[in-house]
Amino acid sequence: MINAIARVPPPQNEPVLSFTAGSPERATLQAALQRMASERLDIPVVIGGKQIRTGKKDEVRMPHKHSHVLATVHEADASHVEQAIQNALSVKEEWSRMPFPERAAIFLRAAELLATRYRPLLNASTMLGQSKTAHQAEIDAACEAIDFLRFNVHFAERLLAEQPVSSPQTWNLLDYRPLDGFVFAVAPFNFTSISLNLCTAPAIMGNVVLFKPAPTSALSSWYVMELLREAGVPDGVINFLPGDGPTLGKAALTSPHLGGVHFTGSTPTFQSMWHTVGENIQRYKQYPRLVGETGGKDFVFAHASAADDLDALATAIVRGGYEYQGQKCSAASRVYVPESLWPKLKARLQEFIAELRMGDVTDFRNFMGAVIDERSFKKVSSYIDLAKQGGAEASIIAGGDADRSEGWFVKPTLVQLTNPRHRIMQEEIFAPLVGVHVYPDARFEETLRECDQAATYALTGAVFARDRKAISTAMSTLRHAAGNFYINDKPTGAVVGQQPFGGSRASGTNDKAGSMLNLVRWTSPRTIKENFAPPTRVPYPFMQG
Repeated sequence: MINAIARVPPPQNEPVLSFTAGSPERATLQAALQRMASERLDIPVVIGGKQIRTGKKDEVRMPHKHSHVLATVHEADASHVEQAIQNALSVKEEWSRMPFPERAAIFLRAAELLATRYRPLLNASTMLGQSKTAHQAEIDAACEAIDFLRFNVHFAERLLAEQPVSSPQTWNLLDYRPLDGFVFAVAPFNFTSISLNLCTAPAIMGNVVLFKPAPTSALSSWYVMELLREAGVPDGVINFLPGDGPTLGKAALTSPHLGGVHFTGSTPTFQSMWHTVGENIQRYKQYPRLVGETGGKDFVFAHASAADDLDALATAIVRGGYEYQGQKCSAASRVYVPESLWPKLKARLQEFIAELRMGDVTDFRNFMGAVIDERSFKKVSSYIDLAKQGGAEASIIAGGDADRSEGWFVKPTLVQLTNPRHRIMQEEIFAPLVGVHVYPDARFEETLRECDQAATYALTGAVFARDRKAISTAMSTLRHAAGNFYINDKPTGAVVGQQPFGGSRASGTNDKAGSMLNLVRWTSPRTIKENFAPPTRVPYPFMQG
């Protein structure tokens, strides 16, 4: 035992490596890419540390070269979910009783492993399996994932230190218990760091977790599991269940032992999960905690006073809308521009977009890769067709082409729309397609209200202006339109510990990943009062004559 009041090391955001030509990190990453592309992993279900090969298989393919199979994934079924639940519950007590400094050390070790030896593995698997460029993989699979581990340990320590006041002769304590049962962590395909955070944030607070990765990102999720195993996460604390979402979800969500759901993905999926929980509310041993970050229809809103900042505005639209093929829940997908700025901004956007290279992400000259799969390709293609058939209401001013012959490639597309309630301005597309509505300068405030009301989502948004009054008006009118609001910046790129991430309305429960607010959701506090001098007489003083 250690007789000390431990303090975890103060967290710092992980520096982003540049991967410039000739740099050692570029050479290491390229070697990992070459090696990984030549392999075909066989990814099992993992329950209690034991690998299970079910024989029912799925495949992970390169989106930018869809004939190339990177891995075969064994799919779990409902029986494996029940097995994982029982296994997790069997280790829950020992895990929850582990002193916090010991749990913290495991995840801090994971952060250091990821910052060093696992960095090229997570980056390469994210590039090949999810078609991210080296930079996009680095800021996600390496830096943000490392930040989640370091900062969440720090946030947990701060939370545990939050204690009530004590009156004379008493001592009051808060005991931060894990939730009853297990946490069901359901990951998206687009961010490796989110996959890691979804399963580790509850575990840091002493919970046991069933981790369901997205099928298309199972390769990087497997390396996340390998990272956590090597860091010392005990067998059964996080069980790995790849497979069909509805099948596994039904088995997990109807279990009486469900303690919580940690989810990132589509709004319809989360609403369906919430509905299932509601239908089964009488079955549970406690009310499950539902934490979800879902869809977005994120905006960039320009004011006329941004006339001298057109390059910054255009850069924010292009980076915000087309980095990682627009497959970020925070990606800019609708833009509002005043008439006075549009002619010059349009030309600049067309110029910037024309310069974007698209192709195999192992070619470091490319700005974009492919969309994740055929379903995504068909969805965005249908919206491009809608724009082409839009007549006077819609006009494609950049891009508009798609090619599925080798990979799921969609050129960055910009569509001007006269109707601010056009489907392209309202519906989440999750692809490199951005809609622009040009408004009369005099209708600034009316258009702000339109922006607030047009979409059901409220995740991220940005305003560009030099006029401080205009910024203040936008901040007020759009107060509930975005959980992450940016001034003169793109609406993507939230950093752990700096911009806690999440939105409300149809965008989720806004429990702010990357802050202490998220960790609060994974604990069930117990109040303890100790009386050092308990009363020995029944009557109170006021009763004396």
